Amino acid sequence: MQQTATNATISELRDRIQHLEGGPVRARKMLPFGVPAIDGVLPAGGLAYGALHEVAGGGAGTVDGAAAALFVAGIAARTRGKIVWCLTRPDLFFPALAQAGLQANRVVFVESDKEEDVLANMQEALGYGGLGAVVGEIVRLPMTASRRLQLAAEKTGTIGLAVRRWRRQTEANDFGQPTASTTRWRVSVLPSEELPVPGIGRPRWLLELMRSRAGECAEFAVGACDDKGRIHLSAGSAHRSHSTGRSLTAS
Repeated sequence: MQQTATNATISELRDRIQHLEGGPVRARKMLPFGVPAIDGVLPAGGLAYGALHEVAGGGAGTVDGAAAALFVAGIAARTRGKIVWCLTRPDLFFPALAQAGLQANRVVFVESDKEEDVLANMQEALGYGGLGAVVGEIVRLPMTASRRLQLAAEKTGTIGLAVRRWRRQTEANDFGQPTASTTRWRVSVLPSEELPVPGIGRPRWLLELMRSRAGECAEFAVGACDDKGRIHLSAGSAHRSHSTGRSLTAS
């Protein structure tokens, strides 16, 4: 209750500052996960629209980023409108994205040779408006670039999703550098859900909320996205907040 009251106070102060600066006070839209334990730790009650969110793979998926891409595909699938997906490596397996709810007729792929062009394309797409989400696969996300993406997202109310994909394990250290992203997530593969009969159950992930502006960090064991882009808490699992218990803000 105390954390909820604190978040509400911060939100009110931001609106007052924006009003004093002459900017419009807009209702804050969000995209809920539909999982109370997850939505409850996010200040907006879900992923904020008009914001940049970072996602990376963890564990064995640090380099390939497959789980991270599927998590992002599920988020994008639950928005309305076309999805712009910017990348340099056209190696996505689209049937897998479709299983996570993201259909081919909704996605426009923008392929570039250089990562700098991916960032530029993301910024332009976010500034265009009217899209469901803008996804970009990038290795590095400098602070200046992340601020530009965040501002472009705020201007149009579009969700920006940066999928951090590294070519080698050592590059993953860059994930610890500060950015202007509103949230930062890491998705690692867990053993699939058990079935009462022989077979392969639904894939599972360890979903870590590593940073949340004006919120707390937490982790969850979840079932991977279904064909509607939705996740669920695994049976018998409970989320765990980081031991510091402190709110983290973007630098």
